Amino acid sequence: MTSAVSRRIAALFLGMAFSFGPPAASRAETLNIPVESHIRPIATAVLFNTLFTDFFKESDGTTYVQTGDIPAMWLRDSAAETMPYIRFVAAFPGLQPIFAGVLERDAKNILVNPHAEAFSADYRVWEGKWEIDSLAWPVLLALVYYVNTHDRSIFTPALHAATRAIVATYRCEQHHAACSHYSWPYPVPTHERYNPDTGMIWSGFRPSDDPVTYRFNVPQNMFAVVAMRLLAQYAREAFDDPALAQSASRLAAQVQIGIERYGRRWDPAHGGWTYVYETDGYGNDNLMDDANMPNLTTMPNFGWCADDDPVYRNTRRFTLSFANPYYYTGKYATGLGSPHTPKGWVWPLGIIGAAFSATKPEEIEKAIAMLDASDTLNGLMHESVNPNDPSQFTRPEFGWANAFWADLLFRSVAGYRTTAFVIVNTIVPIERVTQIPTITPLYTQITDTAELNATLGYLLTQHPAP
Repeated sequence: MTSAVSRRIAALFLGMAFSFGPPAASRAETLNIPVESHIRPIATAVLFNTLFTDFFKESDGTTYVQTGDIPAMWLRDSAAETMPYIRFVAAFPGLQPIFAGVLERDAKNILVNPHAEAFSADYRVWEGKWEIDSLAWPVLLALVYYVNTHDRSIFTPALHAATRAIVATYRCEQHHAACSHYSWPYPVPTHERYNPDTGMIWSGFRPSDDPVTYRFNVPQNMFAVVAMRLLAQYAREAFDDPALAQSASRLAAQVQIGIERYGRRWDPAHGGWTYVYETDGYGNDNLMDDANMPNLTTMPNFGWCADDDPVYRNTRRFTLSFANPYYYTGKYATGLGSPHTPKGWVWPLGIIGAAFSATKPEEIEKAIAMLDASDTLNGLMHESVNPNDPSQFTRPEFGWANAFWADLLFRSVAGYRTTAFVIVNTIVPIERVTQIPTITPLYTQITDTAELNATLGYLLTQHPAP
């Protein structure tokens, strides 16, 4: 019997046990995390911190998700904070309306302004920076939620209208000069000249909320391709909207062709063809990667390609090297940083993202060891840290990083399968869906699964409505 099958059987029995109700009391559960020279115990309750501190059920039936220490809901962050916990819905069906509520609120937010990336609890625009990936995250969230729950109630009129707005906005921003009325009122250091005929989607800002250098941000365009291919599937099946499906499919094809034609360059120092971070479509490229996702490093995790794709491997050799101007190292950590934070500071999210696309157990172990060494919050993650002095950091705790840290441990230590964004297919059909390696034996994975379920069950008795 394979370990995957054994785990599924164990999970089935756990799910059956918890379906009769979560435990009434809890001991102090921990996961014992192997980190280089020692075993680090991490309280399992910390891994559900985001779920119980950042999710708020609202009177209209939606769920408002705050991004950690900032009182606003980012489309990107809210989806990212939800996805790691969807795997627990089978054992705890009470979570289902909470997660469905996130998707409904995201849909309503998009209908307020599809160019904005963050909203307040009263549906007002918190920040109106146009970032391509903001509209793709809710599409992926809908797919992940539906595949794990088969709950068709999420396909509401609001979500249908929002998906149509998403495709319409992307199509308009393919022809920004001729179609769009979007503008940012403040000066930014962006090169305004760009090729209007690339087929790619014009952008104002990166996932870091920093302005782009060149108008075509390649990882965001990749992310949009994945989202549009998924949307084309459920536009037909859930909304009975073949016109929307066809429009999304056509858009995905056009953007992908643009990426392959304009978003790559020959780099013999890193093995050959590599993807660039940004381009103007005239041969001027921005060669970098940023810790914020989607980025070039994490593309296998988000379904653009498999982790053994040759162009991706070349790209990864660049992004995780000192040829990338935002790859930093220090006494306690090495990894991706961002121009959004002090020069030389490493993002825990950047370390996590590199681990999400790792292929060797030792890569996972090293990432967890660095996160352990740079942790000053007993299991919660900062935005960025000084890799030589982790007591210096930005943001006390970052909800998105907390959720992805939990996901990394769910997958690599407790042995949960990846919450895949590519149930239908990867971009290249013969490539496999990426799965990161586990770093614990099967019996530990089963024990950890029990610990996590016991903790979540107890927390739900104490906080029945996150």
